Amino acid sequence: MSSVVKVIEVIAQSKKSWEDAAANAVKEVAKSVDNIKSVYIKDMSAKVNGDKITVYRVVAKISFVVKKKK
Repeated sequence: MSSVVKVIEVIAQSKKSWEDAAANAVKEVAKSVDNIKSVYIKDMSAKVNGDKITVYRVVAKISFVVKKKK
């Protein structure tokens, strides 16, 4: 039996780190998508205020297996 994998692209952020922003992306997507298999960080950026990073942002591609109807 073959599977179909779908990939969606999301943007997430965190005040802590890029790693936390990536975790937030997966956590939020998991609220509405089952069978998440991987996350690929496509891009990272940050918002800066003065000399400090205030918000870490990631563009993440999240892949999941599409369920077949019974």
